[in-house]
Amino acid sequence: MNTSALQIGGQRRTTADAIFEMLRQDIVKLRLEPGAKLSEAEVASRHQVSRQPVREAFIRLSHLNLVRVQPQRATTVRKLSSRDILNSWFLRIAIEVEVVRRGCESANADNLKALRENIAEQQKAVQTKDGDRLHTLDYEFHHLLCKAANCEFAYDTIAEYKSHVDRLCMLDITSTESMDELLSDHTKIVSALQHRDIEEAVSLTRVHLSRLDTSLIVAREKYPHYFQD
Repeated sequence: MNTSALQIGGQRRTTADAIFEMLRQDIVKLRLEPGAKLSEAEVASRHQVSRQPVREAFIRLSHLNLVRVQPQRATTVRKLSSRDILNSWFLRIAIEVEVVRRGCESANADNLKALRENIAEQQKAVQTKDGDRLHTLDYEFHHLLCKAANCEFAYDTIAEYKSHVDRLCMLDITSTESMDELLSDHTKIVSALQHRDIEEAVSLTRVHLSRLDTSLIVAREKYPHYFQD
C-alpha cells in the first residue's frame, strides 16, 4: 500500500484514510486491546507506507478518543471509559430515535428490501456464531436505516459514537444470548418500519439501545483492566 490514494468501498480514499480505518476496526473489534502500544514505525512497515499517513491516522484516532498520542512516548490504545460510553449512548439514542421516526415515513420498497436482506445475513451470522461478521452487518444495518430515513449524513455521527460503544459490545457479542437479542431487535425494528408504526419503531429502538446498561455492568466486572474509570 504505497500509493497516495486508493479505492475503498467505491470511494477514493487517501492512504491515511485506509490506515485510519484499518486501525479503527482493529481497535473497535478488540484485535488491538485497550492499553496496547502502537508503534508508528511498525504500522508503517507492516503496511508498506511512509510514516506520515500513519501519523495522520494516529491523530484522527486520538480525536475520537480511541488512542492516546504522547510526544516522545508510545502511542497507546485508550482504555474504555464509562463516561465516554454513556455520553455516546445518550447522543445515539437522540439521533437514532429521529432516524427511525423519519424512516417510518419515508422508507421505500428498495430501502425495506435492503434491510430485509441485511437481516437475512445477520441470521446466517448468528447461526454460525460469527460475531465479527455480525458486527459488520450491525454497522450496515444502521447505515441502511439512515438511508431509509433520507438522512444518510447522520450515519457518520452514529458511526463515530458507535466506536466507543462497540468495544464494549464486542466483549459479549459472541454470546448466543447477545447475538439472538441483536437479531431480534433489528428484525422487529424493520417490521415496524414496514408497517409505518412510528410509536413501535421508536419504542423498539429505545429498548435496543438501552441494553447497553447491562453490558457495561457485566464488562466492568469481567474486564476491569480494560477500563480507565
